[in-house]
Amino acid sequence: MLMPTMLPPRTDPLWRLTAACDTDPRPERLDLLVGIYRDDTGSSPVLGAVAEAERNLAARSESKEYLGPAGNRDFTDALTRMLFPSDDVRSRTLAVQSVAGTGALRLLSELLAATGPDRTVHLGTPAYLNHRTILTTAGLRVREYPMLLPDGRPDPDAALAAVATAAPGDVLLLQGCCHNPTGAAMPTRDWDALAHAMAERGVVPFVDHAYFGLGDGLDADLEGMRRMLEVLPEAVVAVSASKAWGLYNERTGCAIVVSDDPARRALAYGVLETTARAGYSQPPDHGARIVHEILTRDELRTRWTDELDSMRRRLGLLRDGLTDALDLRAPAPEFAALREQRGMFLRLPLTADQMGRLRDEHAIHGLPSGRINLAGVPVHLLDRVADAIARVHGGTASARPDRLAARG
Repeated sequence: MLMPTMLPPRTDPLWRLTAACDTDPRPERLDLLVGIYRDDTGSSPVLGAVAEAERNLAARSESKEYLGPAGNRDFTDALTRMLFPSDDVRSRTLAVQSVAGTGALRLLSELLAATGPDRTVHLGTPAYLNHRTILTTAGLRVREYPMLLPDGRPDPDAALAAVATAAPGDVLLLQGCCHNPTGAAMPTRDWDALAHAMAERGVVPFVDHAYFGLGDGLDADLEGMRRMLEVLPEAVVAVSASKAWGLYNERTGCAIVVSDDPARRALAYGVLETTARAGYSQPPDHGARIVHEILTRDELRTRWTDELDSMRRRLGLLRDGLTDALDLRAPAPEFAALREQRGMFLRLPLTADQMGRLRDEHAIHGLPSGRINLAGVPVHLLDRVADAIARVHGGTASARPDRLAARG
């Protein structure tokens, strides 16, 4: 027998909670767990630009032959041109297509482990649920540091302090924008300060970019990373196409290496291709063709950026609406930071027990960390969600009708 004893099944906690939500029989249940953009009907829409790109691809009936471990090179070229408008930065990059952003994180973690077995990755917490698992599975050491101030706002000095204690060759993992799970936004000046500190210390940035376009706008969300890469000689960047293009189940991503040294880029390319070949042979192509079609046709690119901006504006309205509603019901100082968060996620200042009450008593499903998917809240349910949060937080059960009327 390969396994002499039966081990208990291990499942990802997010998907375990999602399965529990799916079996919740209450018709009013609200699924705010998985990071999927939803509209006010609760559907995850196919973007118009994506649908048109698919029609174009179907009409051309392009071949479905193998592409190799590096995937669709037209896709990686178009994506890197969008991400890095600077010719200097782009000339220092190599990119391979990956199985979504998660696959890019894993490929790049394997690369970092292969080229620096003694590295430590410095990871701000609270962190994306899967970051530590991916890093440690690749054999990397992880050192955590708290990235938030007591009021829930990002601590601008925390990452600088982590860099100051890092060894040359160590890695600082940064989410490019719209931090998961905190919604924290790092101003451009902090990216600049970090870049210079990392250059002085010899620390390599590992940038995870999944939510660009959903925070302050496409270029604004990419600006910090762009400026950092103009300063630093080396970096790795994991990119997901799931959120910005709504290609969740197409599993489309990109692993990017930036280096001044052509020989190091060649070595990195070999490691990435070998790792991909051993893991899944090559990535699926359909999503990559969609993104390439959109980025290389002006009318489709304009349509996509308009749709992306519409999603961003809706998230902003939901965040402001929920924060306003909470201010009417439970004007607690810890709710003030919610307005400054960005993107799809909002991290409520609630304990795991309070999040359990939100689920059990009000049929609102979020993570024990306090994270909810703001995009999953229909605008007509903002008051219901605010009422529930206020109740479990210990504030007023509901706002006075005159104050609600004033807000409307």
